[in-house]
Amino acid sequence: MGEIKTQATDADVTALLEAAAPQRRRDDGLALADIFREVTGVDPVLWGPSIVGYGRYHYASPVNPRTRGVMPKTGFSPRKAQLSL
Repeated sequence: MGEIKTQATDADVTALLEAAAPQRRRDDGLALADIFREVTGVDPVLWGPSIVGYGRYHYASPVNPRTRGVMPKTGFSPRKAQLSL
């Protein structure tokens, strides 16, 4: 099985959000970061190059026991075209 691409990184979440374009996406991303932090009670972690994730969970496929990994419990991505929650 190949390496899972979406993994937690040490990259700066605030830097990603402040670099988002257009300005509305930047404003929305910074506001969402505050809301997600308040609701989840945890600090954000950048997953892959663009997913702002909160918390983490371990998953395993009931069909294929080799399919397992770790993902954020919830999060969002401030993509240029639209936000993805």
